[in-house]
Formats: sequence, structure tokens, C-alpha cells
Amino acid sequence: MTNSILVTGGAGYIGSHTVVQLLEQDHHVTILDNFSNSSPQVLERIQRITGKQVALIKADIRDRESVRDAFKSRQFDAVIHFAGLKAVGEGEAFPLKYYDNNVTGSQVLLEEMLQAGVNRIVFSSSATVYGAPGQTQYHENLELAPINVYGRTKRIVEDMLRDTNKAQPQLRIALLRYFNPVGAHPSGLIGEDPNGIPNNLMPFIAQVAVGKREKLSIFGNDYPTPDGTGMRDFIHVQDLASGHLAALNYLAENDSPLIVNLGTGRPYSVLEMVNAFGKACGKDISYQFSPRRAGDLAEYYADPALATSLLGWTAKHGIEEMCMDTWRWQSDNPDGY
Repeated sequence: MTNSILVTGGAGYIGSHTVVQLLEQDHHVTILDNFSNSSPQVLERIQRITGKQVALIKADIRDRESVRDAFKSRQFDAVIHFAGLKAVGEGEAFPLKYYDNNVTGSQVLLEEMLQAGVNRIVFSSSATVYGAPGQTQYHENLELAPINVYGRTKRIVEDMLRDTNKAQPQLRIALLRYFNPVGAHPSGLIGEDPNGIPNNLMPFIAQVAVGKREKLSIFGNDYPTPDGTGMRDFIHVQDLASGHLAALNYLAENDSPLIVNLGTGRPYSVLEMVNAFGKACGKDISYQFSPRRAGDLAEYYADPALATSLLGWTAKHGIEEMCMDTWRWQSDNPDGY
């Protein structure tokens, strides 16, 4: 069934890959983005991949008038909400900026979509809502106790959506808790293009491989893991995108809230990722060990069983594809967009 979908933050890393899959499934897509952490060039790349046009509304989700106009411009069937700030360190330094953008922006969006009679939303949440639960495999029933500002903004938006769903049961919600997105579209046309120094491991490795950075700092090599480096659940962005389409299909058929992890259930260490990337690009990745960072956990990974049982979704791409696709994107686009 063809739907009309509003995708906030649709020009961003995960948003753009999801938009491609939506278009490939013949949905009508409108992107709402202010390009604070993305490039307008993404739209042309999406069109090259899919052969289809995507509508654009250049706006900030905190701008109520623009958001209201967006809902007046077309009758949307659902919203996928990616728009948000996501750097943990920046959130600690500028908490009010994060609460304003992530929480206030989501409130404006939710109020305006309900006012317009749009009652389905898929929300881009994060495994950071779990905090440090004292175990390595995270399932959806763990207590939510995020340990940083970014994670707390995600939990507040989750609470906002759940509370509104209780008060207005016509609202159907999906909360997707991501683990560590990596990879790029196999075309090499879209991928992760962070502003400034990357906060995440994979784009930093890729920038070392392409010669933009001298070496990678690995924070901590004395963790209780097989090689001493931290272990994370890395998930290919293509798998993450397909999880959003599965969630949309779920909301079309079910009115109970959907809250699921999107991860592989298989953690890889930092050194495993470095070595796999070296194989993918055919060169050694220069790195040095640095002291542990405050707040970093030794190991955590998803229990993805609920997403499999409710959505029929599983991650299909392994570490080799994660690295090969990232290298293709980075080597074809050494300076990003």
C-alpha cells in the first residue's frame, strides 16, 4: 500500500537511507530538514539512486508555523521522526540546546501532526536510554536510566509519546532504540558525513584510511573483553532503514505501542572493526591507545528478539559489508558531500 510519509531529518545519515527504501517501496516522501547536520546534495543523490523525486520542506521542527504549513501542504499518513541532535559530548556541554531541539522540537511536531489528524509516528530513539544497567545484553524491559543529556532527551520524547498514546489512543507509536549505526548505501552515493571531527568510530576509521586524519585514538585497551578494547553492537544502516519500514507496516495493522531494539545481537570490539576495515580498504589503519573515556562501558549489545518476533525483522549485513560499504562511500567522497 502506497503511503505519504513525512520524514523529519530525512537528509541526515539514517534518514536518507530510509528515504531511499521508502521510495523503492513506492511511498510518497516529503523530507523536512533544516540541514544543520546534513547537505542539500543528499536529495540529488537520492534521486540518482531511486530515479524518483522527493519533496523538500526546508524548516526547523521547532518552528511551529513551518511545521503547521508542512501538514497543510499534503495529507500525510505517517511521520518518521529522525530530526535531532545526537553528539553525546556536545549534549553535555550545551544541555539547553539539546533539550530545546530534541524535546521541544518533538513536542511541536507531535502537537501539529495530531492537530492535522496524522496518527502514526515512528521515532528514532537510542540504546542510550538504557544507561548502564549492569548487564551486557539489553532487552526492552530494562529500566530506563540514561547517563547523559542526549540519552535523557530521547527518554523524555519516548515518555511524551507513550503518555500521549495513553491519553489519545488513536495515536500509534513506534519507538526504535538504535545501537551503533555504520555502513553506507552500496552505491557509494550516500553515507555518513559528520561535521568536523567524527564522534563515532567508523567515520573516524574511514577518514584515517582516506588520509584525512593521521591516526585513530582507541580509548581504553584494558577492558575485560577478549582484546581489551570496548565491544559494541554495530548495525548496518541498510538494516536500520529496513527496520523503519517494518515498523511503519506494523503501525498500519496494530494500535499497540511498538518499542523495540534495532541491533544485531553480536558485539564487535574496536580492534575487530579496525582490522576488518583494514582488509576492506587494503591498508593498515594507524591507531594509538589512549586512556578510557569517562562513561564508556566495556561492552553492550542488543537483544533483538522482540523486533524479530513482532516485525519479522533481523539484521542481515555483517562486519565485512559494513566496512566495504563505508570504504566505498568514503573513498568516492573523501570530503563528504
